[in-house]
Amino acid sequence: MCTWFTDARQQLEPEIGATWKDFDGTYAIFDGAGSPLTQTFGLGLFGPATPALLSEIEAFFAQRGVPVTHEISPLAGVETMATLVDRGYRPIELSTVLVQQVDVSTGPPASPALRVRLVDPQERAAWAETSSAGWSGDPAIAAIIRPIAALAGLAGANPTLAHFLAERDGSPIATASLGVHEGVALLAGASTIPAARALGAQAVLLAARLAEARRRGCEIAMMVAEPDSTSQRGAERRGFRVAYTRTKWRLHRPA
Repeated sequence: MCTWFTDARQQLEPEIGATWKDFDGTYAIFDGAGSPLTQTFGLGLFGPATPALLSEIEAFFAQRGVPVTHEISPLAGVETMATLVDRGYRPIELSTVLVQQVDVSTGPPASPALRVRLVDPQERAAWAETSSAGWSGDPAIAAIIRPIAALAGLAGANPTLAHFLAERDGSPIATASLGVHEGVALLAGASTIPAARALGAQAVLLAARLAEARRRGCEIAMMVAEPDSTSQRGAERRGFRVAYTRTKWRLHRPA
């Protein structure tokens, strides 16, 4: 999914030099300085995180003048984390991965006050604006989210992505996205404008995405949330269970 964003960035903003490389199952993504997508995924899952492999990956990011960051699953094992510590990495972030089976009984959401629908291609720019507006209370995060939302909302976007909009009295108040890959549904892109929070918009968006995932033949749904956050608790009320907590590591000395 992240490689698609990088490919789209190449078309939209070629001056950034966005690119990615597969290091034997570890995907190194460069989406520009400051992008949360600029990191690796899968380190230690498909082969050992050897010093030689890490040196190659570190060189990939050093050539582009950005910090070296790895998103690490606990399934990578303590050996991977010990190697990172030995090389000068430190943990900088935790996130919880939640999963549930896509139940055949999952039905469409119901709310008398809110309307939830899939976004048409011609509406994707407006969807991106609403998604960004959900982070307006934190300008630093909004600056990071805005270009990612713009990529997600591109006309002619990745057909594995579907975007949803929640409206109240005809006005857009919240967004969410669904990605599908090999029977797995990724729920992401949840955002609600500050003035419309606590109205249940994300609950109906979650139900709508699960119903669409079932329609597309998915068996498993997953999402990521900050540990013990409102998002995590809401997902658990909807039937999600914690699969594991992953850790983001960053190199704090020259490679």
